[in-house]
Amino acid sequence: MYVVLSAVLWALQERITFPAPKAALPDPVQALGYGERIELRMQDGTKLVGWYLPPLRRPSPPSAALLWFYGNGETIGAIWPIIRDFRPPHAALLVVDYPGYGASEGRATEAGMYEAADLAYNALVARPEIDRQRIYVYGRSLGSAAATHAASTHEVAGLILESPFTSARGMAARHYRIFPRFLVRLSLDNVGAMRRIHCPTLIFHGTADMLVPIKMGREVAAAAAGPVELVMIDGAGHNDTYDMGGSAYKAKLAAFVK
Repeated sequence: MYVVLSAVLWALQERITFPAPKAALPDPVQALGYGERIELRMQDGTKLVGWYLPPLRRPSPPSAALLWFYGNGETIGAIWPIIRDFRPPHAALLVVDYPGYGASEGRATEAGMYEAADLAYNALVARPEIDRQRIYVYGRSLGSAAATHAASTHEVAGLILESPFTSARGMAARHYRIFPRFLVRLSLDNVGAMRRIHCPTLIFHGTADMLVPIKMGREVAAAAAGPVELVMIDGAGHNDTYDMGGSAYKAKLAAFVK
């Protein structure tokens, strides 16, 4: 039985990590009253969809911008009220459904998520109204791996992480500790990426997070090659950080995205 379970874990770990919920992409104009639907194409032709939202408080162009990467069980269709409420008002925002997620085509994989992050970054840089020196990256939970990938491979002004884990092997050691680590084929190495990131980093983490313990947030912060601030949200678990952090969370995020 142990051998069978080990084989199943080895074979299905990508599906476990990337559950890829499907959901229609809302029209941003109908949902928010502004914004536009975007389409991106992966190298193999897979179509990705997302939102581009202009700044709410329109500064003189070019403006700052925020790339938003969500968690493993989320889609734009599920979290758009959070984007609406917590986005920095003076910055543009771009969010894309990962391959296989939401209304995007394709299959959910680690490599596909990274390619989606690269495409999203390039889409922002290509917009003339965006200041490429003020592109910030935000990643929550699984999205922290997309965010650290973007920040370690592209020029960004700042990195924001919420509930980041150390790596796929670190998560496996916590939740599947009876199985050997060599079974883990995924990387999702936030700690390794942080060693190559020199921009300012802001990390939010709930003190009561049982899925990704705050110890991991501290380890990610300690690995940063640049200045880092860890903001602990007292009493917050893994999925109620926005509720528990409230206006203080929102204000901290807006102040970081200059």
